[in-house]
Amino acid sequence: MIGQVFSWLTDPAHWRDTALDTGITTQLLAHVRFSLIALGIASAIALPLGLFIGHTRRGTFLVAGANALRALPSVGLLVLLTVMIAPHFHGRTDIGYVIPTEIVLVLLAIPPILSNTYAGVDTVDPAVTDAARGMGMRGRQVLFDVELPCSLPLILSGLRSATLQVIATATIASFVPLGGLGRFIYDGLQQQDYPQMIGGGVLVAALAVTADLLLALLQRVTVSRGISGRFATKGDAPAGPIEGAITRVEVEAG
Repeated sequence: MIGQVFSWLTDPAHWRDTALDTGITTQLLAHVRFSLIALGIASAIALPLGLFIGHTRRGTFLVAGANALRALPSVGLLVLLTVMIAPHFHGRTDIGYVIPTEIVLVLLAIPPILSNTYAGVDTVDPAVTDAARGMGMRGRQVLFDVELPCSLPLILSGLRSATLQVIATATIASFVPLGGLGRFIYDGLQQQDYPQMIGGGVLVAALAVTADLLLALLQRVTVSRGISGRFATKGDAPAGPIEGAITRVEVEAG
């Protein structure tokens, strides 16, 4: 079976579109497109909201409410939304299937991004923010120059978690007339073509791992070295969030 899966994945014919089938390349791009749209919308909603809640300590019930979204059955919600939305676009475009799919993926991506953003800002040590205010910083400056840099590791961790969940769950697009890597899993199951089904799963896993590695690299590049402690010399204790943030505050004030 492993050999058959490898043969299916490495067959050039499976990567090209034909009159009867859509190739791996096209389905991969569709899967990435679905995922990026959902992550973009979820980030645009959850990041500002999480920063606001963490900074002001108001609206924390929204975080608990968002976490409740994790319990929603993705496939069931997709079917329900498709039945409600798709008939309004029947025969004109596939937007009637794209909208329900994106809604499900956005609802899945919001909780980890919102929770981690809120937690990251909320757990910033009060000594850091007090030092910033003592140096004359106002609320917005404290948020963007102190709290945001300190919370960036947790925020990016939430984004990584959301990315993995969205990429894995985007396979449900195959349950409606859309593409994506889930098409190989669904078609392989229906046709009892197990090399195709397993190959589709391998492609989804490979895409998820690749995306996570890229985000890990982004986290390594963007997180302040004073917070991460990556460049601490041997024998020195890594600078924690407090020391790194206070150093940043002093630089900004100077």
